[in-house]
Amino acid sequence: MTVIAWDGKTLAADKQSTICDNAARVTKIHRVPGGLVAFSGCGSHAMELLAWFQAGADVVTYPKSRGESGAGALFITNAREIRLYCDNSPYYETFEQETYARGSGRDYALAAMHMGKTAREAVEVACALDINCGMGIDTLELK
Repeated sequence: MTVIAWDGKTLAADKQSTICDNAARVTKIHRVPGGLVAFSGCGSHAMELLAWFQAGADVVTYPKSRGESGAGALFITNAREIRLYCDNSPYYETFEQETYARGSGRDYALAAMHMGKTAREAVEVACALDINCGMGIDTLELK
């Protein structure tokens, strides 16, 4: 489970990955050509997607998930456009609001940002209230 938050300037995510009732620490947000990307869902598919973003995100070479579940990618462009990629499609949906959150801690993070908190503070709130989030926080600022 995951919490990822974008406040218009900073992308933040918890570090907890839970597989078969075991928690591990991972990094879910990365700087890639053209912006920032965050992943939720299947970790191995997320790493394929990270390589795809780093290689230029050509729709022809999009790595589709092979199992029942894949990863979702939240891409924040350098122009601050919010794009969401789902498991098996190289095509994205664009969101027009300034802030965004996803994952099991989404509602807590959105409420915190609505009350004026930063993305990092929003992830802190989600980690305090959602048992599926935690193990630290990573942040990246869009330059």
